[in-house]
Amino acid sequence: MNQSYIFYATCIVCGALLSGVYTHWLIQRFRRVHFGQYIREDGPQAHLTKQGTPTMGGIAIFLAIALCSMLGAQDKLQCLVMVVISLLFGMIGFLDDYMKFAKKQNLGLNAWQKLVLQIIFGLLVALYMLKFSGYGSQIWVPFYNDFFDLGIMFVPFVVFIMVAMVNSVNLTDGLDGLSSGVTSLVCICFGFLAIKFSEFTTATFAFVTAGACLGFLFHNRYPAKIFMGDTGSMTLGGAVAVMAIMMRAELFLPIAGFIYVLEALSVIIQVASYKLRKKRVFRMAPIHHHFELGGMKEYNVVLMFYAITGIACAIAFASLL
Repeated sequence: MNQSYIFYATCIVCGALLSGVYTHWLIQRFRRVHFGQYIREDGPQAHLTKQGTPTMGGIAIFLAIALCSMLGAQDKLQCLVMVVISLLFGMIGFLDDYMKFAKKQNLGLNAWQKLVLQIIFGLLVALYMLKFSGYGSQIWVPFYNDFFDLGIMFVPFVVFIMVAMVNSVNLTDGLDGLSSGVTSLVCICFGFLAIKFSEFTTATFAFVTAGACLGFLFHNRYPAKIFMGDTGSMTLGGAVAVMAIMMRAELFLPIAGFIYVLEALSVIIQVASYKLRKKRVFRMAPIHHHFELGGMKEYNVVLMFYAITGIACAIAFASLL
């Protein structure tokens, strides 16, 4: 193993240790002030026992990402951009979580408020990439293995990627350890893709983010002692999207992040089916609840989704070979 891989392994370890320590502190702090999750009454009944579990653990994830990646990055400006974008999307989630706590119910920002903010932040990313990245409006196409110029469609494409990823990761955060575990695997995949693309600052950011997810997962695994909340899921959605955009690997997202796509599609299909036919396709959406209500143990659903993500990441990386 050469020095560079030792460095990236260190990024994972540092991210994990810092995230794990911060998360442990947050658990103790939030328990003292009774800052806990409010569970939807229309969700799986087994989840009602999770009422009051500390939430907003995403604060620990973001702090670990910001500190470790900035310390290890070669290009501080590029890393700062990725950290700031993650923070902006995380702040949407933070406001949502805080309003839920203040209202003492599972309702925070409304959908339109979140969508407008996400679009604005997505536009910032698109305009930054057009002006400063050096790639122009080009994106890398997997399997074809060459760049394709989107021209004027680049801006709406990047906005769509940012909004879709943030909301898809948010939908995936519904079972203990699901979003943190899946995202750690996706980030490891993008770390290796970044090395392949010689995007070493993005690789550092990706591996640190993977480590931060793993450190949080230690406390978030079944049965979870803390949830990441929208603060965490939107931070991670923004982080995964911006690392892909930075190296023009946006089209790898639906491959490596197949679970995110599956979760989002299940909600779209369920809503459309009910509005058009007054019938549900799934027992409950997102689809992880479908398997759970079908009799699978929560942790078995999570392990199955981990396995699928591992295979999807392998396919994404193999597309470059």
